[in-house]
Amino acid sequence: MATNAAGRKPETQLALVRRARKMNRVLAETYPDAHCELDFGNPLELLVATILSAQCTDKRVNMVTPVLFAKYPAAEGYAAADRSEMEEIIRSTGFFRAKTNSIIGMAQAICERHGGEVPGKLKDLVKLPGVGRKTANVVLGNAFGVPGLTVDTHFQRLVRRFGWTEETDPVKIEHIVGELLPKRDWTIFSHRVIWHGRRICHSRRPACGVCPLAALCPSFGTGPADAETAAKLVKSGPFS
Repeated sequence: MATNAAGRKPETQLALVRRARKMNRVLAETYPDAHCELDFGNPLELLVATILSAQCTDKRVNMVTPVLFAKYPAAEGYAAADRSEMEEIIRSTGFFRAKTNSIIGMAQAICERHGGEVPGKLKDLVKLPGVGRKTANVVLGNAFGVPGLTVDTHFQRLVRRFGWTEETDPVKIEHIVGELLPKRDWTIFSHRVIWHGRRICHSRRPACGVCPLAALCPSFGTGPADAETAAKLVKSGPFS
């Protein structure tokens, strides 16, 4: 049985699956236009943008990438890039030296191992410098159409609030949530959750009183339950 919030009876796995899928349907109705909010035109651009998005907003990344993508249209360009020039372009995204190392290293590995083309398999992507499972799943799901769960900070926070798991390890969370939902929904569900986390289910004061998942969420009341107060906490998109 899955552990639920204090004061509630534990759920059977079947009951949890049913609740999870109903919550997914509600999110689908709430965010019919949910999508990746990073701008990209091909797998390489998405890979670079996702690396840049660490500890940075998608909006800021999207302000930087047009110049970056124009200067380095292929992996070979990134691999041979002048480090100081790239650092200057991406400086505003934060941690620009480490991100430059990751991007150049990633591009060199792609050129050496994959003929300059971004690989379309998880096992190959996670071996690239600066690419973990989260980044790999973003690229697979949005550039290659391969279902994947993007377990970022929003995702982790929300699925724990939903009472789906108490795990804090991203890989364990990925596998647990993957067992609750159809594989075909993994990528779009990730977007729906991230959109919900950015707009309503905030870290400190979630807008519980206007949340469409209120009746299904064991954490209802974490934020203001009064609709008028909660409505003032809602943030509007897009965040790109």
